[in-house]
Amino acid sequence: MSSFDLGADAARRALAPAGVEYEAEAARERYATAVWCQLIEPGDSVAGRIVASRGAAAGLEAVLSGGPLAELSPRELSEGRKRWLPRLSARSVADALTTAAARGVTLVTRADPHWPTQLDDLDAHAPLCLWVRGDAAALLRFGTSVAIVGARASSRYGDHVAMELAAELAGGGVAVVSGGAYGIDGAAHRSALAVGGLTAALLAGGADRAYPAGHTQLIDDVARRGVVVSEVACGSAPTKWRFLQRNRLIAALSAATVVVEAGWRSGSLNTAGHAAALSRPLGAVPGPITSATSAGTHRLIREYGAECITSADDVRELLGVATAVDAGPAPGGYTGEGTRVKDALSTRAWRSAADVARRAGMTAEAVGSVLGLLRLEGSVETSAEGWRLRRTSGG
Repeated sequence: MSSFDLGADAARRALAPAGVEYEAEAARERYATAVWCQLIEPGDSVAGRIVASRGAAAGLEAVLSGGPLAELSPRELSEGRKRWLPRLSARSVADALTTAAARGVTLVTRADPHWPTQLDDLDAHAPLCLWVRGDAAALLRFGTSVAIVGARASSRYGDHVAMELAAELAGGGVAVVSGGAYGIDGAAHRSALAVGGLTAALLAGGADRAYPAGHTQLIDDVARRGVVVSEVACGSAPTKWRFLQRNRLIAALSAATVVVEAGWRSGSLNTAGHAAALSRPLGAVPGPITSATSAGTHRLIREYGAECITSADDVRELLGVATAVDAGPAPGGYTGEGTRVKDALSTRAWRSAADVARRAGMTAEAVGSVLGLLRLEGSVETSAEGWRLRRTSGG
């Protein structure tokens, strides 16, 4: 195994599809990071300690040499080599890098200026790198962000709450983080996009392909206007372990986590647990006491000290940012402003967003945010001619 080529020339050849020329040591380090991605499963703290101590290239060379490593016990090193070395394949790494380039996925490491340093709070369990589809520089804009997560089999109530929270927060400049899944995740992403806000979908499989497949269009939309992120290489399949480990990234990237709906044993509680372990603020939305999909959120409030979340202002308080009352009407102030926008629309005549803003006495930015949410819930429709209220069956 020690014959594996980690030289600068081999590294540059493998990295060539990205179209960036790296200096010799930078190329070796980046390539070695991609190799580590093929060898380990997310959250491997033994590998994390090696890379933190020696760097990706030197650490990999030390593992391949067969000798001892001072930072590991003999047993840790022996078991690590048994896990990692069967996966060592230059072809697999090259294929992942080629796929990434073809799909517009960027490999982001700690050496890059847009590495989100809040992930380093995971210490030895932090990801070695991120594979990002979309504008990787946008990762720096998640300092003020909230994870909105919850049940895949969500109720109409849960979807509605997730949409309103995401729309008002994203419209007011708070980035929305979630996992791209059905249910609450999807509602949060769609609503953030509808108001022109920033959102990130963190996937358990490779960033080159959507999971679930039914969310292909949604994930593509997130990639165009936000970021799709994974810590596993392109071509990697989502597994149960990777979903659980993905949840720690959702919690670490976000400044706070809000669980909208969750069953008693929901995976969203795993995300909440990671947020609590990182000392990140945690909130939960209450629901009907008869609803199984709210049993988990009630448990978080009762047993784990989660803040009770009933509005976007509650989330802003959780984040320590100005509330809508403090800051004046925000672009996503949907609940009251939705009525004003509807009053300015007609069921017959198409009206431009500028005309709606004039009639409602609101800013164009605020109207654009509200129109996006109203369209999402089916209250309005749009065409090249403008906007109008959707006619009901009785009207």
